[in-house]
Amino acid sequence: MVINAFPDREIIIKDKPFLYFGGTAYLGLPTHPDFQKNIISGIKKWGTAYGSSRNANIKLSIFDEAEHLFAKLIKAEAAVTCSSGTLAGKLVVEYLSKSDNTFYHYPKTHPSILQSKSLPLFVDGELHPNLLNDTVENIVITADAFLGLEVTPTSFDFLNAIPSTKKITLVFDESHSLGIVGNYLEGIFNTISNKNLARKIMVSSLGKALGISGGIVASDVNFIDALKNEPDFISSSSISPAFLEAFVLSQEIIKAQQKKLQTNLGFLFDGYYLNTDFKLNKNYPVIYCEDEKIVEYLFESGMVITHFKYPTYKKSMCRIVITSNHTKTDLTKLKESLIAFNRNS
Repeated sequence: MVINAFPDREIIIKDKPFLYFGGTAYLGLPTHPDFQKNIISGIKKWGTAYGSSRNANIKLSIFDEAEHLFAKLIKAEAAVTCSSGTLAGKLVVEYLSKSDNTFYHYPKTHPSILQSKSLPLFVDGELHPNLLNDTVENIVITADAFLGLEVTPTSFDFLNAIPSTKKITLVFDESHSLGIVGNYLEGIFNTISNKNLARKIMVSSLGKALGISGGIVASDVNFIDALKNEPDFISSSSISPAFLEAFVLSQEIIKAQQKKLQTNLGFLFDGYYLNTDFKLNKNYPVIYCEDEKIVEYLFESGMVITHFKYPTYKKSMCRIVITSNHTKTDLTKLKESLIAFNRNS
């Protein structure tokens, strides 16, 4: 389907309106009038783009201001932004690949943090045997904070089974949790701890809940400083400073949209029970359905959801997304349709 405007709570397909329960604009910021005003204000101050290196002799103050704010909210020592979440992941993996590290990846980890020689974290349902020996070594484990097709955060309890001879660096992608899970923008970064964890590194897209094109890395000061001196960081274009200006200016807007999203989830899931074809969490704005017939069923009822084949999954994804901008009328229609589909399936 090709449409001619941003897909907010409603889209037009062949001159016919449909409710849209897809995408990743969880907080509805891309179409929020006041958020857009802050984007425009940022453009007027900083221009539409900034093509110079971040390491050039002329530096823009908004980068430090926004990155210090991000670090404070995430509860990390430091943070740095870049032009996309994918670049954020690849910068981190490439930097860590230069050292003597053995990489392991959680099942279905996002391609941006999947190192080419990475080993599977689990073999036949158990931790990789190399992780359980007494060899002294540096290891990197990559994972998604929320896996696609999952509605609860990844459990990192497996770290407890890895012996202390391993020096662990954990890299995790918060693209689908930053801004919608935890207290304000904490995500899950501050919840992960383990005695063997030498370093944790969060990467994330900012183009989902926060509605700005860019990516971010958060970790300890030493790691972030080292990343800023990497050739790929120095030579790449930055995130638009106008977007960072809008982020700084929009703190109260983001908080208000988060409250709206929680209200919408409470309304939708109140007294709501579906069979095992559906996967949901009453505090998370995504419902997955195993039965692909749901796509056509909802379309015939005037609703469109996300449906496509993701690179790291065998089956197509049927993903129903609730945002801050959906109305009670929208959610009532969705709820009634899902219950009817559930009853007839």
